[in-house]
Amino acid sequence: MTPFEQQMSRLNPTQLQAVTLPSQSALVLAGAGSGKTSVLTTRMAWLISTGQVTPQSILAVTFTNKAAKEMMTRLSSLLPINTRGMWVGTFHGLCNRFLRAHYRDANLPQAFQILDTADQLSSIKRLLKAMNIDTEKFQPKQVQYFINGAKEEGLRPADCDTGDFFQRKMVEIYVAYEAQCQREGVVDFPELLLRAYEVLSKNDALRAHYQARFAHILIDEFQDTNNLQYAWIKLLAGQNTVLMAVGDDDQSIYAFRGARVENMRLFEAEFAKNNLIKLEQNYRSFGHILDAANELISQNTNRLGKDLWTDKGHGEPVRIYEAASDFSEAQFVIEEIKAQINEGQMRRDIAVLYRANAQSRVIEHGLFNAGIPYRVYGGLRFFERAEVKHALSYLRLLDNPHDDTAFIRVVNFPARGIGARTLELLQDAARLHNCSLWSAVPFATGSGAAKLMGFTRMIDALRFDTQHLPLPELVDHVIAHSTLIAHYKNEKEGQDRIENLNELVNAAAAFTQIEGHASDATALQSDTDNTIITPLAGFLSHAALEAGDNQAQAGQDAVQLMTVHAAKGLEFKTVFILGLEEGLFPHENSLNEQGGVEEERRLMYVAITRAQDRLYMTLAQQRMLHGQTRYGIKSRFLDELPEASLKWLTPRASVYTAWDNTASEVATPSFGSYKKDENNTMGFRVGQAVHHAKFGDGVVVKLEGSGEDTRAYVNFGGSYGIKCLALNVAKLEVK
Repeated sequence: MTPFEQQMSRLNPTQLQAVTLPSQSALVLAGAGSGKTSVLTTRMAWLISTGQVTPQSILAVTFTNKAAKEMMTRLSSLLPINTRGMWVGTFHGLCNRFLRAHYRDANLPQAFQILDTADQLSSIKRLLKAMNIDTEKFQPKQVQYFINGAKEEGLRPADCDTGDFFQRKMVEIYVAYEAQCQREGVVDFPELLLRAYEVLSKNDALRAHYQARFAHILIDEFQDTNNLQYAWIKLLAGQNTVLMAVGDDDQSIYAFRGARVENMRLFEAEFAKNNLIKLEQNYRSFGHILDAANELISQNTNRLGKDLWTDKGHGEPVRIYEAASDFSEAQFVIEEIKAQINEGQMRRDIAVLYRANAQSRVIEHGLFNAGIPYRVYGGLRFFERAEVKHALSYLRLLDNPHDDTAFIRVVNFPARGIGARTLELLQDAARLHNCSLWSAVPFATGSGAAKLMGFTRMIDALRFDTQHLPLPELVDHVIAHSTLIAHYKNEKEGQDRIENLNELVNAAAAFTQIEGHASDATALQSDTDNTIITPLAGFLSHAALEAGDNQAQAGQDAVQLMTVHAAKGLEFKTVFILGLEEGLFPHENSLNEQGGVEEERRLMYVAITRAQDRLYMTLAQQRMLHGQTRYGIKSRFLDELPEASLKWLTPRASVYTAWDNTASEVATPSFGSYKKDENNTMGFRVGQAVHHAKFGDGVVVKLEGSGEDTRAYVNFGGSYGIKCLALNVAKLEVK
């Protein structure tokens, strides 16, 4: 048998149906682990081997270069053909190829250059400076998000809304940016797709040529397409073009990037004409894992609908562990990882998944202490993240103002008008006087000298204001008053960075508890010598040590840590999903967004279906948040799983109450034998309007406990939602 014949013999009946579909468009609903890449590649090989098409008359679109290369490699292994001239690639890659061939029609120079994300940001910064625009009001990244967002919706400046002054100014910048790019002969990533779309839509002859050329168009990961990508595909589809879209609406998790799960239903109506093929046999996971995934996702509405199944058997039940705290949760996970490694499991086959990047800090700390190599997949370790390093640099300057590395990192971050020339002059002064940059500031010259003095005064003020604060409050104060939070609030995707900054406060609180430092700022004597260290100095050393060790080297066997978003498309023998609590997973931001909880449920579905053999889900009764203890509510997702597939490793009669969608007030934990005293609640009452320094104005919706142990559940609305606060430390003010 030839390789192609062997591959055909391995297909199950539904896969074979999709591969050998006659010349009619279809939507292939491909469940997780159902072999969709194999189906796509074999479909292409079948079309070529049966003489229906030539390789050059196929267009195949993927979402990553890695997927495109894998597709080409598999195709070459199945058929003895030259794949060099085939149009297989990502949306951006294919549009680049199109524009290279038709640069005149696109009004581009033949050798146009492509700006990556960093280059585009530099170009925008240069433009704003030339336009003499205040970058505090119109931050470069904000401008970049605006321009890219408009392009991804197919909007040129003339199509954009100009309702208020801010919007009009953004459109004015967009106009100038387009002129600058055209003058310099460069295009950014969104421009590749938009320019290709515009050329095809306006040039009838060119459009007819490509519609005749591509007899078959295949699109992978169709659930991740945005409006413009789908519109581009429709332009390339002629009357006789056969389209096959492959995707899974249950794995559509990129709405924040513009992906529209609705495109799958539109495609079915416009092209597939109810020709829907469901790939439901899963080759990855055991039955209990799939039953949990199926039951969970069935809660979503407007699904195309499918149920994954396997012939591998039920396997082990899904294990659920309820920990007393986030540290206990991490310790449980690490002990389980140790046990599995001792059983012969490769570390690379174990994945720890979390909803938010900030959650990695506690598990990283545990792995570090246990000496287990780990790798943060698709991201940086906690103490290596840019926003964390910025905050640590401010703290380092408080501890030692002569730290030049820290000084350079944050002297103009967030931007305060201190440019490269000012820093060059300052460095010259430091060399001349043989001193640190901090000490050289009084000798600074030029227009930026006053701004340098303003920066040092700010650091001095922070040092004075925090000199008697406990370490967690010191860190919190510095983060807030360095304007880092305000800066990241203006970024389109700044929420993750803010959560990481808040987690740094938790790290400081944990450090004082675990390392035995005093809760105040009093200096301590080292255990090993007579060195006097402050809690801040000790914490900075701790952060540097954790940042410098235990990250696995390339090729080393290591436990995999990642967000659920980063895990899509991957699989592991053992998977841990952390933080199954309301506000964490589902994330609190989703509760205020239309369709937000359903997308969170799809995200949970993706997390579950990464597991092959073993799946653990964990939750914690309390977590550190902003340096204070937050009491959690069990995630609704746990109540949506089939009991027959679960094994609770802790008592099922949890301290958590189940989420009740019909409840008129917030569900709250009962905390074992804790006695509630409604008559002694430190002067607060339900329905009372209150104010918190960080969260703003809110309303008390629940009170628990008495005296010094009173806790209030306060609804602050907006992105903060409901917070549980210990009244003896929260400093709530009655309005």
